[in-house]
Formats: sequence, C-alpha cells, structure tokens
Amino acid sequence: MKSIATILVEHLKSFQVTHAFGIPGKAVVPLLLAMEKNELDFVLSRHESGAGFMAGGYARQNQTLGVAIGTSGPGGTNLLTSAGQAKAFNLPVLFITGHPSVKETGRAMGQDSSVFGTDLVKMFEPVTLFSARVERGDQFPIYFQHALETALTGRKGPVHLSIPADVLMQEIEPFTLTLPHLQQAVSPYMNEVKTLLEHAKKPLLFLGKGVHISQAYEEVKYLSLQYNIPVITTPGGKGTIRTDHPGYLGPFGLGGTQAASDYLNEGVDLLIVIGTKLTDMTLAGFTANMLPKQVIQFDIEPTFVGKSLPVPTLPIIGDAKVNLQAILDPALVESAATTSLIVDRDIIEVPSSSTEKISAVTAVRLMRKHLSAETILFGDDGSHTFYAIQDFDIEQEGTFFSDDVFGTMGHAIGYAIGAKFANPEQAIACLTGDGCMMMHGTEISTAVCHDLQIPFIVLNNGRLDMVDKGMRYNLGRSVGTVYEYPANLSLFGESLGAAAFRCFTAQEVEEALLFAKTYIGPTVIEIMVDPEEIPPTLKRG
Repeated sequence: MKSIATILVEHLKSFQVTHAFGIPGKAVVPLLLAMEKNELDFVLSRHESGAGFMAGGYARQNQTLGVAIGTSGPGGTNLLTSAGQAKAFNLPVLFITGHPSVKETGRAMGQDSSVFGTDLVKMFEPVTLFSARVERGDQFPIYFQHALETALTGRKGPVHLSIPADVLMQEIEPFTLTLPHLQQAVSPYMNEVKTLLEHAKKPLLFLGKGVHISQAYEEVKYLSLQYNIPVITTPGGKGTIRTDHPGYLGPFGLGGTQAASDYLNEGVDLLIVIGTKLTDMTLAGFTANMLPKQVIQFDIEPTFVGKSLPVPTLPIIGDAKVNLQAILDPALVESAATTSLIVDRDIIEVPSSSTEKISAVTAVRLMRKHLSAETILFGDDGSHTFYAIQDFDIEQEGTFFSDDVFGTMGHAIGYAIGAKFANPEQAIACLTGDGCMMMHGTEISTAVCHDLQIPFIVLNNGRLDMVDKGMRYNLGRSVGTVYEYPANLSLFGESLGAAAFRCFTAQEVEEALLFAKTYIGPTVIEIMVDPEEIPPTLKRG
C-alpha cells in the first residue's frame, strides 16, 4: 500500500516529468513531501499564476505533461488565469489544488475549496478540459487516468484535480499508468482537398498557431512548395515557417505586412487555413474584397470551422500534421525542396522617432541580429510582440511563440522560465513590455535563484501601448493607459538579483544583448522606446 501522494509523484517521475511548479500551502503539504522523497524538483514560484505559466512553458518545450500546484482557496484561484492561457495554447498541464479535508467538508473551514466555500472544481471547468475533485482514495486511479487521457490526446489541453489533504495521505494499492497515445485518424476528405489544390488558380496558405501545436512545420513547407502556394501567417502562427521561405508574404492581421494584404486584395480562389480559429486578431484588416471563393479549414475540433468567412468551407478535422502527410507525395517532396516560388515582398522601413528614444522596430531588429537562429523567443501580450510579429525574421521554424486568443499580459515571462527548466541547453529569450513586467515580472526572481540564462527584453514606453494607441486612434484620446510615474525596470530586475541594463541607444541595446549571451543567469534588458511610435495593431479598431 502507498499513499496517493506517493503514487501520483511516482507516476510523474515515470512520465519523465522533472519539475513541478507552484506555491506550497497546508492542503498540499503531503504532495510536496512525496516530491522531496522521490526527488522530483519543486520550483517555488512567486505567484501561482507564474507557476501555471512555467508549467505551460515546460509542457510547450518538452511536448509532455506540465504540472502546477496550488493550495486550496486563493492558491487555486490564482492558477485560473494560467489555466486559461494553457487552454489557448492547447498545452497538457495538470493543475493540482488542495482542499483542507474531505472528512470535514460542510463544516466551517479556512480556505474551503468545496461547494461550501470557493468551489475550485467549478471555477476550473471553463478554463480546462476536465476538472474534478477526488473525494475517496478508490476514485483516484480512474480520475487520474481520465485527466491524463484528456490532457494528452485529441484536442489536448489543461486539466484540474482537486485532491484534499486527507485523500492525498490515504493509502491504496499501487497501480501503473502509461502516458496515453491516440493514433490520429486521417480525414475522409483528403482526396477532395487534393482535387481542390490541383485545380486552384490562385491559392493561399494561411498558417495559425495550430501548426505549432501539431509541429507540422515540414508538412506546411512542403505543401507550399509542392503545390506552388504562397504563405501568410496569423499573429499566433508567427514562427511556423521561415521568413526566407519562397513565397512567404509575412503575417496578416495585427502585425501584418502590406504584401499579405495586397495579395489577398488581388483575389484568392482557394484559402487553405491551417490551425487557426480566424479570430478578430487574425482577420484585422480583412475586407469583403479579400474573400476567397473557397476555404479549406484544418482544425483539431469543429467549433469555429466555417464561422468567420461567409464562403463555402471544407472542414478537415483532426491533427494537421497527420492529415497533411496524407496528401504529400514523397517523390514530389524531394524535388519541391529545390524549387523556388517568387513573390514580391514588401520592404518595411524603420520609422523615424519623434524623440531621442529608440524605435521599437529598431530594437526588434537588433534582437534578431544578436539572438541565435535556434533561440526560442516567447512574445508577451502587447504591442511589443506585434512589432516582432512584423519585423523579427524567423530563421528556424518553431522558435517564436505568442498568443492571439487568450492573451495574458506577463505570461511569456513564466513560459520562458518553464521552457528553460525543461531544456537548460536550449537558448531561450523573452520579449515583454513594461505593463507585463509589472504584472508578473517578479518571476524573474525564480530565474535568478536557479541561474537560468534568459534575456528578458523589455520595451518600456511608460504606458499600456496597444490600448493607448487604439483609443487615441479611434476616439481621439485615451483614458487610464499611461503610467504617471513609469517604472525603472532595470532597477526592478536588479532588485530581484538579475543583471540589468537600461538602454536608450542602439549601441547600448547591442552591448546588453552581447552581455546576456555569456552571463550565467537572467538579464533584464530594458529598452526605452519612443512612446509616440505607432504599433502595427490599429487594424483591430
């Protein structure tokens, strides 16, 4: 007989999970003690949301289960936002929260997480794919198995188990589970897809975040080359294809290029949409003139298929990688790799600054100059990342991640840290903003305590820039978007123990980026950018 806490930790170890992230509390102490005994590293975050973001970054990097732990009551509610972010990324993260005692449920208890207090099971339901409370030891095997199957197969995403302290200590017969693997079926419509591709006069590929999720990088590249199809990406699809790919026109939507808009305006007869819901962020700037005659929409599930563009849509439901492999001719793939597809590409000029402060575009291009091609860059939510979506060249697929659906400010800080824990040898960087830093920048302290070599590049213009510019553009004024006393974020980083720079010139930025390459630990690189520079986000309105 073994305790449920021990059995849970032993399973995580067998799944090659090396780290779990969280903040301890009385209700989860049995789990932490089991982790210590079984040598599974517990990473103390500075806020539970940060722990959830780190678990998401860990899952993203290792393509496996991430684990976030919070105690009962507010420990659990603080994890909710990071669960919503993991759901937006389709990341398999197991969120574990506590409850004081299942035996005492119904009596007055501090930080009660049941229906008599703060019902965490109900709260987690909208932001996870499965949420349940384990109220007896004999329930644990089936609940745990179902959570794993839900998190790791099909749509994939976060799951939540609330396990009371007394249940964690209950002893049951040991059992063994393996990580589930579901063989993905090929869509029955792939022959129809081939026919549409072969007859299209002016097709266009539109790549979204789902290409990252399915890791269909090679498949979309060869699909483009085999059928001679130009490519555009959504904001979340940035990084799914190299910038120098023949026929790549750049992103569309927020952060989009003129070349992408021009091509759509010329008329497209077949739009092949892969891995995107086609949200308002993705379709910002889309007009009736751009409507294609036909859409093929690849998605893991059908909820939003065919609902954004009022044209005939062929739904291809399932894993994009598996479905695309079904129509790629292996003989043609080899020859396609040597062909060239030439499409005019726009030239983006660096905007002039109205102040002595550096342009955000210049800052992003200096990042590209000094970050290695294989560096994985996590972009936070704000105009800073949309500058990168437009101006940061992708030299290797799968090295740029941002979110255009849920959009938590500050999440990329934790994601970068979690990814570095998952693979310490992988070069990781984070692009964030001053607003994001003041929400979740304290997690840099976690990176300091573990000597994680991550440059945190912060564009600081003293405001919530994306909202500020949007209100000014559409209303003629902004309300509640400018900090009366902007923070000195290099001093903030230094106070947390990081190496820190405050940069006003391109030379200072370059010196800081060069320093970060060799420094053993995190570096905060605060870049004071022009507050009047117009970000590429105004198409949304």
